Amino acid sequence: MSSLELSADVSTIRANRAGVYLAVLQLVFTLGWTTYVIYLPKLAAEVGIAPSAVILILMLDQAIFTITDTAMGIAADKIAPFVGRLGLFVGALTALSCAAFVALPFVAGTGPVAQAWFIALIVIWAITSSALRAPPLTLLGKHRAKPSVPFLSALAMLGYGLAGAVSPYLGVVLRDQDARLPFVISSVVLLVTALALSRVERGLVQDASSPEKPAEPAKPLGGVPMIFIVSMVILALGYQLHFSINSAPFYLRFAKPADLQWLMPVFWIGFNIAMFPASVVTKRRGGLIVMGAAGLLGALAVLGAELAGNLNTLIVAQFLAGAAWGCMLMSAISAALAIGDSGAEGKVVGLVFSALALATFARMAAVAGGLQKLPEYAPLLHWAPVACWSVAGAGLLVIAASRLQQSVARARGVSSS
Repeated sequence: MSSLELSADVSTIRANRAGVYLAVLQLVFTLGWTTYVIYLPKLAAEVGIAPSAVILILMLDQAIFTITDTAMGIAADKIAPFVGRLGLFVGALTALSCAAFVALPFVAGTGPVAQAWFIALIVIWAITSSALRAPPLTLLGKHRAKPSVPFLSALAMLGYGLAGAVSPYLGVVLRDQDARLPFVISSVVLLVTALALSRVERGLVQDASSPEKPAEPAKPLGGVPMIFIVSMVILALGYQLHFSINSAPFYLRFAKPADLQWLMPVFWIGFNIAMFPASVVTKRRGGLIVMGAAGLLGALAVLGAELAGNLNTLIVAQFLAGAAWGCMLMSAISAALAIGDSGAEGKVVGLVFSALALATFARMAAVAGGLQKLPEYAPLLHWAPVACWSVAGAGLLVIAASRLQQSVARARGVSSS
């Protein structure tokens, strides 16, 4: 084996390790969020916050994420060119985030006098935890060759999917446990994981062809990137309405409430399995095409779930819907890194996460308003996911086709000249 081949193999191994690291980071962070959601009603009650206000706190979190995810991505663009600084930036903010997170159950235990401190800690935690989403993923776009990005994006999103799959079981296990120990354990594991980012960053930079250099001004976003982000909001809204609002009632047509903890993860099993073969297509055809096709296929799967006449058919439909969402999210990260190439990777990835947060906020607002309980709005909530995924999917395919035609036209122009 030549030295060039050996160097390529070492680079691939390091890249795959980085992808596995990002998967673990997303897994630990998402499980920490799940722990927070499980215990928030109990902790809020201890400081005198009414149960009806808990949804408002969760909406506040998502409103903060909508702003700070993009802000953290922009900060990552400016910091990432200086080797090691992004890891320090993420590590410092994670330490502050974990400190606020650990303090929540202890402050809540002091009673209603600590209500203001409790809310302040939640705000600090929400702001600083945004450092764990877009900034680490930015490394893939800045320090890896483009063909490897889809597979590494799939690895990174695997952690998100695994967390979704185990969340129902986590809720059952933690339901009657004291909050302090889970908060401490999840924070320690998250902090240790985040502190390893500097080492991962240096490994990726070592394999990159470009030397350390000052940050270049990011290119302004044009029309296509903004349409991409709007489409991402619509796709994320379709996911939120289907999985968080409609899926459980779908299953309850054929199963008992106790069975939900075994049935809800079917969506995430499809999510985790489909991303990797879809990453091969993304590598060859581009993220926008995969997003659009997955949106249309997902709309058909949701339609199948809506019309399913038995449990087996519903399980298959939910598996396919999860597979479609996995393809959408993986290819969205890949497309964001490609669109933000040359300086704006963090900004565009941050906008993707902001879109996810905005869609979550909209779903929570619908729940807070009781729309799912109003007969006149029930058909809208049932069919909205189909409309969201089909419209956004078709729009993305049109954009992808238009860009392909422009590329072909430019290639012909170059060859003729």
